[in-house]
Amino acid sequence: MFQDVYDVIVVGAGHAGSEAAAAAANMGCKTLLVTMSLQNIAQMSCNPAMGGIAKGQIVREIDALGGYSGIVSDKTAIQFKMLNKSKGPAMWSPRVQSDRMRFAEEWRLMLEQTPNLDFYQEMVKGLLIIDHKIVGIITSLGIKIKAKTVVLTNGTFLNGLIHIGDKQFGGGRAGESAAYGITEDLVKVGFESGRMKTGTPPRVDGRSLDYSKMNEEKGDEKPDKFSYSDITKPLIHQKSCHMTYTSLDVHDILREGFDRSPMFNGRIKSIGPRYCPSIEDKINRFADKERHQLFVEPEGWNTVEVYVNGFSTSLPEEIQFKALRSVVGFENVKFFRPGYAIEYDYFPPTQLKHTLETKLVEGLYFAGQINGTTGYEEAASQGLMAGINAALKVKEQEPLILKRDEAYIGVLIDDLITKGTEEPYRMFTSRAEFRTLLRQDNADFRLTPMSYEIGLASEKRLKRMEHKFNESEKMVAFYKETSVGMDEINPILESKETAVVNQSDKMFKVFSRPQIDLEDMLKLDKVQAYVAENDLDQEILKQAEIQVKYSGYIEKERNNANKLTRLEDVKIPEFFDYYKIKSMSIEAKQKLTHIRPVTISQASRISGVSPSDISVLLIYMGR
Repeated sequence: MFQDVYDVIVVGAGHAGSEAAAAAANMGCKTLLVTMSLQNIAQMSCNPAMGGIAKGQIVREIDALGGYSGIVSDKTAIQFKMLNKSKGPAMWSPRVQSDRMRFAEEWRLMLEQTPNLDFYQEMVKGLLIIDHKIVGIITSLGIKIKAKTVVLTNGTFLNGLIHIGDKQFGGGRAGESAAYGITEDLVKVGFESGRMKTGTPPRVDGRSLDYSKMNEEKGDEKPDKFSYSDITKPLIHQKSCHMTYTSLDVHDILREGFDRSPMFNGRIKSIGPRYCPSIEDKINRFADKERHQLFVEPEGWNTVEVYVNGFSTSLPEEIQFKALRSVVGFENVKFFRPGYAIEYDYFPPTQLKHTLETKLVEGLYFAGQINGTTGYEEAASQGLMAGINAALKVKEQEPLILKRDEAYIGVLIDDLITKGTEEPYRMFTSRAEFRTLLRQDNADFRLTPMSYEIGLASEKRLKRMEHKFNESEKMVAFYKETSVGMDEINPILESKETAVVNQSDKMFKVFSRPQIDLEDMLKLDKVQAYVAENDLDQEILKQAEIQVKYSGYIEKERNNANKLTRLEDVKIPEFFDYYKIKSMSIEAKQKLTHIRPVTISQASRISGVSPSDISVLLIYMGR
């Protein structure tokens, strides 16, 4: 059946697996995507949404690198919101509500149209490893499929265990079986594994809800989109979400089930996501709070199924039902399915290199929840990088490693590999030291040229990026060079209640004021004429605006990043013996020996390694 040796085999077709398979295949590698159900490719197992704070930046980065997540999100969105608009552009984060069924369908169709990509539906039960090198996989039917590299993206399926109250059963997702055998093979060759937990809320029948009692949450008036390509268009029609609250009555009903909750009776031993706690966790941890927000999110354009965001739970199903019935607007609620918790195997990511290749087995890559992360976007970005690096390895080319000042994806992978994670890791803007550089609006400037170099992003993408870059630079120069008269600008300044000018002044200076925005500048005849003459779109105008308003901050951060980069250049020999350094703390020696950082910069980010340990190390490196 499979005579050929594949360049890349990807195991699992969730968000990570789908991006990995697309990237490897688009880079010309003969790729096989193996999954237990071809019906559930890129399934949104939890909330029907993509993006959000820091996650939206990641989706844009995936798109800039030539991944599919941004395009699929645009094509299947039902609502678009730019979050954090009241803050500076470093914090702006795009988010869409998605049509769950259409999202998976669009992903499948795009993958089927990708050349060099084969599909096979079956469970993978083992790995073929010879002399610490991957040579292929074994399926549950005993079929051996050979490969030069393998990417594991098993999500919550490895020895997955679903909990609802005091009931538990094996499974990787509701209605789907767990996967067995891979963990055992990896532990045999020396990998360390652990357990994590995540949960999901009940899904309910939208026809049974009273929306008139809830707050309506609309999308943006002028919606944007994720993808930098011209394949997709912003939404014209959008669907509203709604918001309601729990109450003390709801909390009291939930507490009735605490003795039967796997979270509290010791059945679940693993740690769940800190920033997406279950409702029982919330009322236990924040006992002083009288209510918690619930976002009522439609699952698509036409379905009546609704996702109750904020009500993740593993309590007994009758308690879930009774408590939800006490929520305003949910008095007559009908369930599609109850919420549940799921425990699964993961592998502490300190066992990986920055390419996401494992240190123990050559040619084997891990991406997504197997590395202890949570979230579709985090998974997809790791899948993309693992697929890229597996393809580059097959081609015997230099790997692609994104630095912390180049992408949120770089921050994510560096955090995982350098610090490891004890709990499901999710991305936040606060995790990035250089978030002013890593904005959602400039991901294409940062990453498309790199991706084009390795043969993933198309020339069309590069040209589009270069056009946007050149035109926005020209426009900033236009603001710097062009003066505006008092009679023209003062009425605008007065309307914004900011000080008027008593002589003509450069536009750049006026535009730099926090009170003045793009809409104000477009009222000026010279600006209007410039825009019309050069046929500029919103994306270019916005880009120029950010460059004008934040140029000082951007420059300052770039200088700080360059300082850090200098430490990135100081490489540590692969098998360096830290124990020969006498004046280094024991903790630092242990941590550095365990993690094996590649550069001084990476060593400095390991918890337990102090600045004085770094100084000693630099002396040893002859610096």
